[in-house]
Amino acid sequence: MPGRDTCPCGSGTDYDECCGALHRGERSAATAEALMRSRFSAFALGAVEYLLASWDPATRPAGLELDDTMAWRRLQIVDTEAGGPADATGIVEFRAQYVAHGRRQILHERSRFRRGRDGAWRYVDGIFPGERT
Repeated sequence: MPGRDTCPCGSGTDYDECCGALHRGERSAATAEALMRSRFSAFALGAVEYLLASWDPATRPAGLELDDTMAWRRLQIVDTEAGGPADATGIVEFRAQYVAHGRRQILHERSRFRRGRDGAWRYVDGIFPGERT
């Protein structure tokens, strides 16, 4: 994993001090947004174990295989609802830019998060605004 590199989450800080500390288990995300940022960085860096560990057990898949042809480039937080240090649930809406097969793409999602019994934030699921269900 990177050392003195800027964190992929877009915070502008050093990876080791930002999402790297979460990926290594040195601390937990204080907010749903912090967990979202750390999960984006995990996708960008291929940290599958962290992605699974930060997924709510009720919705977590048995396994996860990342597409190594995708390069995650940029994260934009659009909106947040709750998800603060004193909340039990939260929503983070984001746009994640990536390149796949030479084409720039954007993933737009409203993700739901909740705290586990251990107090740690976990990703539950997400919807894609604008898609019909």
